[in-house]
Amino acid sequence: MQNFRTSSSALPPVVKNLIIINVIMLLATYVLSLRGFDLANILGLHYFKSPDFEPYQLITHMFMHGGFLHLLFNMFALWMFGRVLENVWGPKRFFIFYFVTGLGAAIFYSFVNYIEFQYIASKLTPEVVQDIIAHGADILNQGQNYVGQAGKLNSILNVPTVGASGAVFGILLGFGMLFPNTELMLLFPPIPIKAKYFVAGYGAIELYSGLTNSGGNIAHFAHLGGMLFGFIMIKYWNSHTNNFY
Repeated sequence: MQNFRTSSSALPPVVKNLIIINVIMLLATYVLSLRGFDLANILGLHYFKSPDFEPYQLITHMFMHGGFLHLLFNMFALWMFGRVLENVWGPKRFFIFYFVTGLGAAIFYSFVNYIEFQYIASKLTPEVVQDIIAHGADILNQGQNYVGQAGKLNSILNVPTVGASGAVFGILLGFGMLFPNTELMLLFPPIPIKAKYFVAGYGAIELYSGLTNSGGNIAHFAHLGGMLFGFIMIKYWNSHTNNFY
């Protein structure tokens, strides 16, 4: 599939409603924070061994964002690529794809966090680990953290993950698979690049960043998880549907 058509007059319903909900949730986060209510801590995805973890966070974290720019970039990508996929697949299939890739990203990221948590914990004394479990959240609430590996362990345990990036990267992967030769215009540098190379390059950057722990608090492995589950879903659908793409 090399060519596609989209409606410029209106957004398809799933993309439109996802954008609306995400904007509302960011506004709610700001308003409630003025009253001392941390909505991101409640709905953001915590490490599954954290006392603040709740199963519903696997879904709700996709509607929370760390700020306006975080929301802007994710919603722009959802609008740019998601509307194309929804117009091609229809609302039901796109809805399933969005939430499966977002959920898959959360599960994959949690698995990577588990491996990293176990590795770091093995390098620390049991007393330090227990102190982090008992007091780590309070220390973060005071705007402080442990130093070195203890601080990293505390962040894994007590800092929630937020954002629709896992699902958005699944959408990006889907666009690249369905329209591999469509040319996209980069901003920096302003040159055209085919979608398949753009997606492959972005995936390579995320893998490198995740392995080298670069990029601050960005959940690189959640992005890769969204791409992985998107790839699996499209391959599965293609094997069960004639001329799927």
